[in-house]
Amino acid sequence: MTTTTTTPPRSALARLVSSGAHQRLLAFASLVVLLIGFSLASPNFMQTSNMIAILQATSVNGVLAVAVTLVIITGGIDLSVGTMMTFCAVITGVVLTYAGMPLLLGVVAAIATGALCGLCSGTFVAKMKIPPFIATLGMMLILRGLSLVISGTRPIYFNDTPGFSEISRGSVIGAAIPALPIPNGVLILFLVAAAAAWVLGRTVLGRYTFALGSNEEAVRLSGVNTDRWKIAIYALSGAIVGIAGLLIASRLNSAQPALGLGYELEAIAAVVIGGTSLSGGRGSILGSLIGALIMAVLTNGLRVLSVAQEWQTVVTGAIIIVAVYADMMRRRRAT
Repeated sequence: MTTTTTTPPRSALARLVSSGAHQRLLAFASLVVLLIGFSLASPNFMQTSNMIAILQATSVNGVLAVAVTLVIITGGIDLSVGTMMTFCAVITGVVLTYAGMPLLLGVVAAIATGALCGLCSGTFVAKMKIPPFIATLGMMLILRGLSLVISGTRPIYFNDTPGFSEISRGSVIGAAIPALPIPNGVLILFLVAAAAAWVLGRTVLGRYTFALGSNEEAVRLSGVNTDRWKIAIYALSGAIVGIAGLLIASRLNSAQPALGLGYELEAIAAVVIGGTSLSGGRGSILGSLIGALIMAVLTNGLRVLSVAQEWQTVVTGAIIIVAVYADMMRRRRAT
């Protein structure tokens, strides 16, 4: 007589842990706690102008987080998004200010530059088999140097480009509804996030993004050209970073060639806080948006409370460590 063993069904709690939904709920709860805590600590925190400042900061970091989410789901990492954002802003300055081209060409140049940079990073990772950490670290240094060389180490201002500052600081919604002066940058963030979520959930590229992070070798053995799809994902991520470059240049009304370092850490922290696994195969755009809001609220709240800049950096580093540790614990519980 033979006996068969069956694997007991996982509990609802285990399925919730595995899906990462609990992490998103925890992140949202943390965001609410931060908002309440800072509101009680300072009456200036909940002022309309401060809320708009938080949304403005989230628009840049949120777009970067969306871009990083795509790469991390594949099991990779991109350390170059901060300096890539700066490089795209500098190229926009060259096109609009130095060459005097129309605004639309500047927008196209920023997105195309980001896509090209992402294409290069993806090629290094997929074709040359360089580990993503090293490949994007090298790209980060290359783009940082190119930004300084092309700009002559000087900021490029957009004072002579009508409408450029409105890309981020204007408010289409506020013009129609004065009571809701939501900056255009935030609207662009939501549109980018919605488009990225649609790509991940409704397209072949999205399915292969998750598949590559779950088991790349199995995907390759099934006859899929994994290198091509991985390069496409990095290129798409780079194009999204180009949009972030436009937003920050519009917000500052200038391309600052020395800006960018540190943005990649906040973006990665936001992605992990939102429930995307650093091991790949699992993540969501919604979770990354919540993570970006947490980072923006925390930074702004500490500034409102007059906490020194160096301690703000300490807190950011601690959050990254805690977020990565939480991801490790989540993976252990899911296995």
